Amino acid sequence: MRILLCLFLGLLGCSLYSQNKETLYDFTDLPQSLLLNPGAEVNFNYHAGVPFLSQIHVNVGFKGASIYDVFADDGRDINQKIENTINTLTSNDYFTLTQQLELLSFGWRSKRNKDLYYSGGLYQELDLIVYFPKDFAVLAYQGNQDFINVPFRFSNVSATGELLTVYHFGYNKKVNKKLTFGARAKLYSSMFNFRSTKNRGTFTTFETPQGNNIYQHVISNADVSLQTSGYASLRDIESEDNADGAKQVINKFLGRAFLGGNLGIGVDLGFSYKLEDQWTVTGSMTDLGMIFYTKDVETYRARGNFVFEGLETPITDENGQDVLDELEEAIPIDTLSTSYAALRPLKLNSSIKYSFNRYDDGTCNCAIEGEGPLYQDAFGLQVFTQFRPKRPQYAASLFYYKRLSSFLRTKLTYTVDDYSFKNIGFLMSTHINKINFYISANNLLEYSNLADARGASIQLGFNVIM
Repeated sequence: MRILLCLFLGLLGCSLYSQNKETLYDFTDLPQSLLLNPGAEVNFNYHAGVPFLSQIHVNVGFKGASIYDVFADDGRDINQKIENTINTLTSNDYFTLTQQLELLSFGWRSKRNKDLYYSGGLYQELDLIVYFPKDFAVLAYQGNQDFINVPFRFSNVSATGELLTVYHFGYNKKVNKKLTFGARAKLYSSMFNFRSTKNRGTFTTFETPQGNNIYQHVISNADVSLQTSGYASLRDIESEDNADGAKQVINKFLGRAFLGGNLGIGVDLGFSYKLEDQWTVTGSMTDLGMIFYTKDVETYRARGNFVFEGLETPITDENGQDVLDELEEAIPIDTLSTSYAALRPLKLNSSIKYSFNRYDDGTCNCAIEGEGPLYQDAFGLQVFTQFRPKRPQYAASLFYYKRLSSFLRTKLTYTVDDYSFKNIGFLMSTHINKINFYISANNLLEYSNLADARGASIQLGFNVIM
């Protein structure tokens, strides 16, 4: 069990975290900003992303600890470092893994109405969050000898994971010189899902009146479930003795990706509003939606109570199998094929921006007809919220935008979030003729020692923009 905990803590340190893209949000030179705010200002007439290369997004980090905390070569005993890390972490600490790959991206301005811009595409997304099971990590590593009468809570066990593709189509309208509004319809096709949330019950060890190391181990009001979709058929393939099992798995995932999976619907909404000529506020709500799991569904649920009286630990070499048999009888694991539905992780973004330093060099083709010159510089504040099973995740960013030339634009951010108070991010976007390349990275100060980093991220892509 201690080996498993070591591997788990190592995984926490190198995992991926929330979908905040502070450098990309409201970076209106790039069409990808429309995925974060369908109501962002659009100053181009057409875009097409290079298939599979228009957006590659990866974030790496963990709230509460890092690889360095456990595996640093500092002369300390690793068991002590593991114990210190477990004691430091709480049940609200977590690791998440979020990754996106844009497969198709396109957009165009309406010929009939220059104030309308349409966009659409397809992207693949992986989203995972696992909260640290504090109580049971302590129980597994330290045992229950020092925790008599202390309940270990099953509510600590909380995790969700999703692999899906998203088909989307967006509408962006410049209502007037001040207001731009946008909406995006989404169709989700889930390839794989699991979730275990809202578990309850406790495990407690009580010292009995008889004393003399006689204890009563009680599982009380246990109700623990794991919902899965897309797993049962993969398990059946694995159990079959055939040489093309890997090919069958790939074919299943491809079929689910192209609308053969469990389907769901969602919507994004957003706006940009000019308070004055130089002040702009924005806001967006993305992934307001739900997926309905009806295919390849299995739910594993254990409910009940169990009492065992014995020595310090409830299971020994002599009685282990007997106790497990009694436990299985008292709290059986039921396998159900009940459909379920789950909300997507809703994300909120907002910002306020002050723009200055007008320019009109005659070479920029990005200003919409009838509009005045644009600005070379801007600074402001962005706020991000993402809703998660236990509590929302928050982030706030200060940013500075600079148009260095007609072919080079940049953005610098300073972000405070769950992972770090020194998150510096930078985005650079090049525009050579109609070809655009952009690259962005966060947590730049921590790149000198990635093992001690709480986070690191990168995103990049290629577009054709006119």
